[in-house]
Parts: sequence; structure tokens; C-alpha cells
Amino acid sequence: MMNTPQQIAELYAEAGVFKTKLSTCHTLLLAFFAGMFIAFGAVGSQIASCLVTDPSAARMLSAVVFPVGLLMVLIAGAELFTGNCLLTLSCLDKRIKLTAMLRNWVLVYLGNFIGGVFLAWMLTYSHTLSLFDGKLAQLVVNTATTKVHLSFSDAFLRGILCNLLVCLAVWISFAAKDVTGKVVGMFFPTMVFVLSGYEHCIANMYFIPAGLFTSAEYGIAADGLTWGAFFIQNLIPVTLGNILGGAMIGAGYYLVYLSKKKGC
Repeated sequence: MMNTPQQIAELYAEAGVFKTKLSTCHTLLLAFFAGMFIAFGAVGSQIASCLVTDPSAARMLSAVVFPVGLLMVLIAGAELFTGNCLLTLSCLDKRIKLTAMLRNWVLVYLGNFIGGVFLAWMLTYSHTLSLFDGKLAQLVVNTATTKVHLSFSDAFLRGILCNLLVCLAVWISFAAKDVTGKVVGMFFPTMVFVLSGYEHCIANMYFIPAGLFTSAEYGIAADGLTWGAFFIQNLIPVTLGNILGGAMIGAGYYLVYLSKKKGC
């Protein structure tokens, strides 16, 4: 047995109410956890693929490991900005106010950022990233450098595509009534976004700071990799794309499954 799409819409609309009623302290703490959880999935994906010489196989391994981060968010309980872009559904259904949704987004984004950067710092200075005779450190720097050299339009469009899949992963997880079903439901859309090379702003709060810290700690050259490039050339366009991608899912399912109640 599983929840129907109509039931998922109702469940998420009510979940949105709960999310926006959390205190500031609780929201920030759960968002901090989510930033760390996504970062754990990200570093795990890098470790798994580091020594794989075939690019296709390396990407597949990364894609298989990365979803553990979203799994921890959904099962352990945490607040993830990209998933919370689905709050547009609750907002359009008038169960939460626009100001409440925006407050949640700001607090969760901040908490995710702190969690992602914190784990990037911890992994760098615990020298976890020195695995494989420095090859992992080089991969971490290369990944970050590649991300800050994307054009604005590429980063924006890849952000949209990413969060279409992440929000679908969250949506499908709501169909399940047990842990196994939730894990299976969220796994495949998340795997596809990593496999396709799309851009996730919260994952990048680990990937790029980790590259910055690692470059400094290990003396690895990183052309164009700066904090300014991180924010301007990646984080801003990817975040805007993620918002639009998630809002498309939330608004679309609102129109199909909830707006009819109001005679639309």
C-alpha cells in the first residue's frame, strides 16, 4: 500500500504548516544537521569514485553513494532548503503565509550553509581528505574548481534540473508508509541528478568550501577558486535555479491536486 498523489499533496501541505511553526532555534539546528548530512553524502561520493579511472563508472559510483545524505535528512529528520522549496504548495493552498515560507527558507538556507561549511572544515583539517596519497584532496579541489567555472546560465539551468529531481525524490518518499519504501522512493531521482551532473546549492556548500580549505591546507593550485567565485559564479545562480525547480513541482501539484477544492 502507498499514498496516492492526492494524499501526498495533502500530507505535504500539512507538513509545510509544521515546518513553518518550528522555532527559530529548532529550525536552525535541524538545518545545520541537514547541511552536514548532505555533506557526508557528498564526501562519501568523492571517496567512492576517487580511484576509478573510467569516468562513466566513477560518476555512477558517486551517484549511488550520494543519496545517503538525503536519506538521512528524510529519515532522521532535518530541514533542507532544496526540499523546502516544495513549501510553495502549502503557500498556494493558503495553509501558510508567504512571509512564513520566506522565513523558513532564510533560516534553513543559513543553517544548511553553516552545516556544510562546518563539515568541509572538519573533513579538511582532520585530514580525512588526505586519503589515497593525496588523490582525494586533488579530486576535491578539482571538483570545486570546475563548479566555479560554470557559466551563470549553465549553473542556473542545472540548478533547475537538480531540484526538479530532488523535490520529486521528496515527493515520492511521501508515497511510502514504511522506511524501506521511503529509501527506495528517494534514491533513484537523487541518483539521476548526480549522474547527470546537475547543481545542488546545499551540496555545493560542502563541495566548494572543501576545495577552498583543501587547496590552502595541501598547497594545491586552484585557478579561479575563491570565496567570491563560490558565491557569485555558483551559489547565487544555482540557488535561484533550485528555487525555480522546486517551485515548479510544488505549484504544479497544487494546481492538479489541491486547487480544485477551491473551485479553480
